[in-house]
Amino acid sequence: MSSERERIAGLRIQRMTERLASLSPQLLEIEDDGHRHVGHAGAADGHGHFKLRMVSEAFRGKLLLARHRAIYAALGDMMQTDIHALSIEAKAPGEA
Repeated sequence: MSSERERIAGLRIQRMTERLASLSPQLLEIEDDGHRHVGHAGAADGHGHFKLRMVSEAFRGKLLLARHRAIYAALGDMMQTDIHALSIEAKAPGEA
């Protein structure tokens, strides 16, 4: 069971990485955080919990909300179909 969850999380991380490439990240780290949410009601739907750390020139001069919206837009339908929770750290170069 755990290995199947890890396999699915790995596929989701790969898809997330592909979609976030549109923001030209200088740094992109995505961590499966699902193991911390086993038994959580939100995890029952099979959608994942992830931590995202990203540094991109696309974030320069943008407020936090605009940075998060850009990430959500890049991820598109994955926010409804694959991701239950996403912790985001989004910075411009020099802020990291």
